Amino acid sequence: MNFKEVANAKFGRLVQHYSARDTILYALGVGFASEPLDPAHIAFLYEDGLVAAPTMANVLGYPGLWMAEERYGIDWQMMLHAEQRLEIHAPLPVAATISAQNAVVGIEDRGERGVMMHQRNEIAHVGSGRRLATVTMSAMLRGDGGCGNWGDLPEPLAPLSDSPPDVAVNLETWEAQPFLYRLSGDLNPLHVDPLVASVAGFSRPILHGLATMGMAGYALLRHFGQMDAARLRSMAVRFTAPVLPGDLLRFEFWQEEKGCVRFRAIVPGRDGVKVLDRCTAVLA
Repeated sequence: MNFKEVANAKFGRLVQHYSARDTILYALGVGFASEPLDPAHIAFLYEDGLVAAPTMANVLGYPGLWMAEERYGIDWQMMLHAEQRLEIHAPLPVAATISAQNAVVGIEDRGERGVMMHQRNEIAHVGSGRRLATVTMSAMLRGDGGCGNWGDLPEPLAPLSDSPPDVAVNLETWEAQPFLYRLSGDLNPLHVDPLVASVAGFSRPILHGLATMGMAGYALLRHFGQMDAARLRSMAVRFTAPVLPGDLLRFEFWQEEKGCVRFRAIVPGRDGVKVLDRCTAVLA
């Protein structure tokens, strides 16, 4: 890894327009159609009174796979999407033109395990200038350790309680889900092409990690937020294992101080493997 180039990586102002159709496609891709006759669910799926899912901020203003550029010296094929943090400053409009300012803000040396790189995206509404969300993507660059720490490093995600969860919620993924979710912007063939998945070491295509996070956001709204999108204020998740399309996910929640929920997601049908861990959400 070229430390100096990565530490100074900035991508300029990216402007993106999204429509009500995009908003509906995103909601469909993360499970909001699980109760299609319920008015509270229909609000995320139907243009008459449409509401945007707050986790859609994760897919806005994406600068592309810049890590593959030779000047950064990153072995991007060894990169793992390790964590994602989302702060919501205002409800997302149903349709809007937004600006996104992406930059690398921190590099965390993990020694022989590699480097954790933190990339922040500040999303704002074009015209009003209103801040909408701050998204921080943390990627593990395996094999690039030994460079030292630099920049703004987020607080580590704390372990969960050993006590039984207060609430457990089961949600089904489905075989075609990656084909639908990718229409929200992540066209990585790893998620739909069996040959690409095989070369990457997987038995089959895997679900997008941010689709799993979106399903967690839906579960939080459904069970703690009365399906009110404005109540979800922040989320932080760690991706610990891939989800296979068709897996049943069990989201396990621990309620802490008022508004704070800790959680994880496991796959009971695969020996309880954890696919999300050390997660936190704050709801108003």
